[in-house]
Amino acid sequence: MQPYELSLTEAADAIRARRLSPVELTDSVLERIAQAEPHLHAYVTVTAERARRAAREGEHEIAAGRYRGPLHGIPMGVKDLIDVAGVATTAGSRVRADHRAQTDSTVAARLTRAGAVLLGKTHTHEFAYGLTTPQTRNAWDTGRVAGGSSGGSAVAVAAGMATFALGTDTGGSIRVPSALNGVVGLKPTYGLLPRHGVTSLSWSLDHVGPITRTVEDAALVLTALAGHDPLDPASLTAPAIDYRPPAAVELKGLRIGVPRNYYFDRIAPEIEAAVRHAIDQLQALGARLVEVEIPMARYVQATQWGLMVPEATAYHADTLRTVPELYQADVRILLEAGELMTAGDYLRAQRSRTLMRQEWARMFEDVDLIAAATVPATAVRAGQETITWADGTVEGVSDAYVRLSAPANITGIPSLSLPVGHDTAGLPIGMQLLGRPLEESVLLRVGHAYEQTQPARDLAHAA
Repeated sequence: MQPYELSLTEAADAIRARRLSPVELTDSVLERIAQAEPHLHAYVTVTAERARRAAREGEHEIAAGRYRGPLHGIPMGVKDLIDVAGVATTAGSRVRADHRAQTDSTVAARLTRAGAVLLGKTHTHEFAYGLTTPQTRNAWDTGRVAGGSSGGSAVAVAAGMATFALGTDTGGSIRVPSALNGVVGLKPTYGLLPRHGVTSLSWSLDHVGPITRTVEDAALVLTALAGHDPLDPASLTAPAIDYRPPAAVELKGLRIGVPRNYYFDRIAPEIEAAVRHAIDQLQALGARLVEVEIPMARYVQATQWGLMVPEATAYHADTLRTVPELYQADVRILLEAGELMTAGDYLRAQRSRTLMRQEWARMFEDVDLIAAATVPATAVRAGQETITWADGTVEGVSDAYVRLSAPANITGIPSLSLPVGHDTAGLPIGMQLLGRPLEESVLLRVGHAYEQTQPARDLAHAA
């Protein structure tokens, strides 16, 4: 096994035990980038010399006994919405082509404090306003979409071009590409991870979160990044904890909600079969399955768009008027559509969100978490615009991909996507676990327990 193939947990253990140096690991990942990047296009920019310098510094610190923790010496990428001092943050747009961050975002500063090694910035759909990341190819099949908007981060992790990466999630933008590329993606509780220095799509729906190879890896990154930030008005004051899940796999007494509606409507049969099989495996570990009715399901997409579209348009109000020609057509159309929405539309969406949060909280009185599919279809072919379901319904690809992930953004609850198999074309299938606010530990425990029963996963093979 090459060093770039190691999970974060494996690499951290090897570095701490001095079986592997940060320089060896970073050089291995950079070599993998040189090999795979021409086919996958996960990175906007690769900061190779900066990475090698940070790896050498980490190696010297560890040799001197100044080990900072499990991220020390670990090479990673960050989505091109997240400011890193001295590095361009273009948000995938010509509008921001000349923008270079002067200071670190809070999450970037915390990664530096933890000793992580920045490899570069990963591609995003322009301003995170899309679910495909058109610049980037799927790590399992380069003829298919990567998912978005954190497609570059997910592909980098899936292909061994980063040991972990950060993404953002406004309607599923961490979990969708994670599911489509066979990696783990965590959207934490709204406000748990700070967003200061992160370009916004929709301030009341935006989240920052990790994309990793394993659930335990996600827990390590979350532990390093969580904590109150006075620079983020939405930042929570939840106490810092260690999110690493226990080794035990027993789930006795845990109540897992299985939706009888919404999450298994208009879904590929292979995905439904794989997710239901994974849920049965959780039951075999001791969990009790409880059927639940997803409340206000018919209002999910209207509420999501009713919140996101006007907030995104408000953020871009100045540049939309002064340099509209610099936006890609699909994003400009959405931003212009936001100008047609009324204050009443936005307030109705806010009221719907309040009611939805209340109803979901009532549902969680009967279960500890919910298990369902992350996306209803695996990665579609590049350029494909619609999906036709068995009942003849035709759905836009972006609408399909956001449909099952949006409820967690609207309600602000945590959601963890993890791989649960492949379809007959060899494309990854994802299951998401949804929990109560600030109960990431429960999701990580269950996801880790499931992983422990499965064979080790290989990296993507497209490149």
